[in-house]
Formats: sequence, C-alpha cells, structure tokens
Amino acid sequence: MVKVAIFVDVQNVYYTVRQAYKRNFDYNKFWADATAGREVVKAIAYAIDRGDRKQQEFQNILRAIGFEVKLKPYIQRADGSAKGDWDVGITLDAIEYAEQADVIVLVSGDGDFDLLVDKIRQVHGKVVEVYGVPQLTANSLMNAANEFKGIDERLLLS
Repeated sequence: MVKVAIFVDVQNVYYTVRQAYKRNFDYNKFWADATAGREVVKAIAYAIDRGDRKQQEFQNILRAIGFEVKLKPYIQRADGSAKGDWDVGITLDAIEYAEQADVIVLVSGDGDFDLLVDKIRQVHGKVVEVYGVPQLTANSLMNAANEFKGIDERLLLS
C-alpha cells in the first residue's frame, strides 16, 4: 500500500479559502481524498494558538480526524502586526517524514514551499501533491509539485 505523509498549513488554508469562497475548508472531505487507498504514516496540522474555546474545539476535530496538531503561540507585535509562521516547522517535518512515505501531501498556497517540494522530489525521489486554492496558490509551488489539486467546491463545507 502507498504510504502518505500529510502536512497542512492551517492558517494559509483558512485565509485563502475564506478569501476565494467565503466558506470553510472541509477537513473530513480532504482526508478522504488524500488518504484513499493509502496508509497514513504521519498527518500534521500546523496552527496558531490564540487560546480561545472555538479554536480548541476545531483542534479537537482535527485530532479526531487523524491529525497531530502542532501549535505555535499567536504573537501580536507592538506595531499591530501579528506573527504565526510555521514554514520552518513544516519544512523540517516534511523532510523528516519523506524517508517513511511514498507520497508527501502539502496543503498550502505559500510559494516559499516550492524549494521544499523540489528538494523532496529530487533528493528523496518522492511524489509531492499540493492542495491549494488555485487563484491564490503561487505558480512556483504548483509547478514544483508532481500534482496540484485545486481546493474547490468539492473540498468545502456546505
């Protein structure tokens, strides 16, 4: 059976799906799509922890689906901007688990990940699938992947 490792940039998916469709991503439908006929060796959702109850309930839903949830504290800067970036953590985990998986699934539209996708494909010889909102996903990331799977109606909550 094909082994898959899944890495979800929760903030990126939330904001791009909201911007494009004014709806929410359906993690259950995504899980069914990404794992069909595959053995999951690792699935991690990377999120920002603001400590509110609604967010904790969402994190528990992700855990129930099968994700390990990694949290980073929400940082509000003095100038009003916010920080909550998981790019390095996602990159390190994806490279680590590339050894154990046949397919790496990355859910993000962030073009910074094109280097990671290239590295996993070239150095580790793995297939990389990227899920992202087509109009809000960097072309460089789409081009780097073996397969780009657009987030559309089929992966949204009703």
